[in-house]
Amino acid sequence: MSDDNYELETLAIRAGTHRSQFGEHSEAMYLTSSFVSANAAEAAAKFVAAEPGYIYSRFTNPTVTMFEERLAALEGAEQCVATASGMAAILATCMGLLKAGDHVVASRSLFGATINMFNNYFKKFGVEVSYVSATDASEWQQAVKSNTKLFFLETPSNPLTEISDIAAIAAIAKQCGALLAVDNCFCTPILQKPLELGADIVIHSATKYLDGQGRVLGGAVLGNKELIAPVFGFLRTAGPTLSPFNAWVILKGMETLKLRMEAHSAKALELAQWLEQQPGVARVLYPGLPSHPQHKLAMQQQKTGGGIVAFEVKGGKDAAWKVIDSTKLLSITANLGDTKTTITHPASTTHARIAPEARAAAGITDSLIRIGVGLEAVSDIQADLARGL
Repeated sequence: MSDDNYELETLAIRAGTHRSQFGEHSEAMYLTSSFVSANAAEAAAKFVAAEPGYIYSRFTNPTVTMFEERLAALEGAEQCVATASGMAAILATCMGLLKAGDHVVASRSLFGATINMFNNYFKKFGVEVSYVSATDASEWQQAVKSNTKLFFLETPSNPLTEISDIAAIAAIAKQCGALLAVDNCFCTPILQKPLELGADIVIHSATKYLDGQGRVLGGAVLGNKELIAPVFGFLRTAGPTLSPFNAWVILKGMETLKLRMEAHSAKALELAQWLEQQPGVARVLYPGLPSHPQHKLAMQQQKTGGGIVAFEVKGGKDAAWKVIDSTKLLSITANLGDTKTTITHPASTTHARIAPEARAAAGITDSLIRIGVGLEAVSDIQADLARGL
C-alpha cells in the first residue's frame, strides 16, 4: 500500500502488510529458520543481494519485514531494521556506525543499561563517551571534539521525563558532522517524530508501547538507507535480530497503538494532577503538567505528555519503598508501556548498576518513584497509591 495519504492510525494497522498466495487477512507468521531457492543460481544471487528473496531468518524473514515496514511508515523513515530488544538496537547502532577512536556525546539522563553499555563495553573498545545535560543544548556544543561521531539522547528521559530540544541538538550535531540518535521509546511515533525534528536515527524498544501488553521483547533502528546499511550488516553477522513470532505479536500490538497512547497520556495526566495534591509528595515530574521544567518544549515537539509519571515522596527511600510495598493493584516491575500500570524505584532497580555519583548527577534520588500508567481506571490507581502515601 502507498503510505502517502494515510493517517497514523491507518498506517499502524495496514502498513507493511504483505499477503501470500493464500490471501490471509491477518499477517502471516513465518516460523522457519531458512528459505528454499529454486536453483543454485537463485540462491547465489540472493546471498549477494543481486535479486530480492529470503535466505535465513537471522536476517531475512517476511514477518519481520512487515514489522519493519510498518514502523518505518509510522516514523517517516526510509529504512528500519528490527532487533531482539531495545538494548540490541542500541548495540547494533553503535557497532554499525562507530569505531575505535570515535567520540560519543550522550545525555546523563539515560536508561541505566544504556549507560552501562557505553561505560563498560564501548569504552573498553576505544570509544570515548562524554555525558552532558539532557536539557541544556549549550553543554552538547561544549562537549564536541574533533572525533565526535554520535550524539545520543532519549526524550522524555528515563525516569525523570526530562525533555531534550531535538531540533536544537540536531543543529549542533549537523554543524560538527555528527549523527543524532534519539530513543523514541516513551513517545512512539504517535506522539513524537524525531526524524522530522532533525534527528538522523530513531531507536525503539518495541518491548514497551509498540507491543503494549508486556508479552515479548523487540527493538528497532530507523533512518535513511545509507545509515541503516552498516547497522543491518552488523545484525546479519552477529544475529541479535527479532524473531518472527515476536515480530508478529508486536505487529498485532501496533494496531491499537494510537488508541493506547492517547489513553495512556490522558490517564497519566489525570494521575499526575492528583499526585500534585497529595501532602506526602514532594514533587511530580510529568511533561503534560505546567509545573514541569520543560512543559512548553514538550508541548511543542510532542502531541501529549505520554504515559510515564515520576514523583518524589517526602521521607527518602523508606517512604518510597512504603508506597511501592503498599500497592495491591499496581505491578512492581521495571518494565513500562503496558496496559497494566507498573511501579518501580529507579535508584534500586533500573539505575542500580550505575555509580552513585552518576545517579546523583542525573537527579535520580532515593525518594523517586516511576509509574508507567496503564489503562486501568485512574480512580483505582489513585486508591492503590493512597494507601502508601
